[in-house]
Amino acid sequence: MDDMVDKLPVIVIVGPTASGKTSLAVEIAVNYDCEIICADSRTIYKGMDIGTAKPTLNEQKLVPHWGIDLVDPGDKFNVKNFHDYASRKILEIQGRGRTPLVVGGTGLYVDSLLFDFRFNGDNTSWRTNIKENMHVVGITTDKINLRRRINKRAIELFNDGVVNEASKLADVYSWDLGSMTSNIYQIVKLHLEGKYSVQESIEKITTLDWKLAKRQMTWFRPNPYIEWCTLHDAYALTSNILSDRKSVQKCDIISKKD
Repeated sequence: MDDMVDKLPVIVIVGPTASGKTSLAVEIAVNYDCEIICADSRTIYKGMDIGTAKPTLNEQKLVPHWGIDLVDPGDKFNVKNFHDYASRKILEIQGRGRTPLVVGGTGLYVDSLLFDFRFNGDNTSWRTNIKENMHVVGITTDKINLRRRINKRAIELFNDGVVNEASKLADVYSWDLGSMTSNIYQIVKLHLEGKYSVQESIEKITTLDWKLAKRQMTWFRPNPYIEWCTLHDAYALTSNILSDRKSVQKCDIISKKD
């Protein structure tokens, strides 16, 4: 690999669902000539746009996005598939002289890129050393604000047409498909069956995503290489990395204890 390409940074932004990762990444990418790789096990599916909170079409027009719409909902896709795909995209982006910006909340996807992850079952020490030139920024916020953001997004799902999207997906793939179960679409199914009102569905989705956010933080907290910042400070930290300043201004690191 070319020495110059080898030294280009890879920025990784992690954090719980609805913490503002996507909007932050788009802003950074526009200002610093980046391309975004989504590390999300749900947005890989074609047609699952609203229910997975996929980057909007406007956001995708502003910045090249990779890692979305990779497979049909009925297809299999695992962490090795993601690792191979994303690793290739990182090299392609760097080859264009741009910065890869990996964004997501699927911990295993992210870790497969950060560390010397092995896919033969021998991963006893895979989290020991981070790969060179990887910079990991974690978005954190207080519980009240995060819960509010999650609830706001649940409301937006219904306003944006998640019921219609779920119905169309079910007509093609059925409600029993793996990618349609244990997520927002199952709550929509119960709403269509008359078991939940819109308001009850919003409350159920809020609870579901709140539990997801807690699982995500449980995964990311032990990672010593993540610099935890508020949304505002994360932009400043990332900007400094991308500006290649000799003295990187550290944001205030927030305790991982929540």
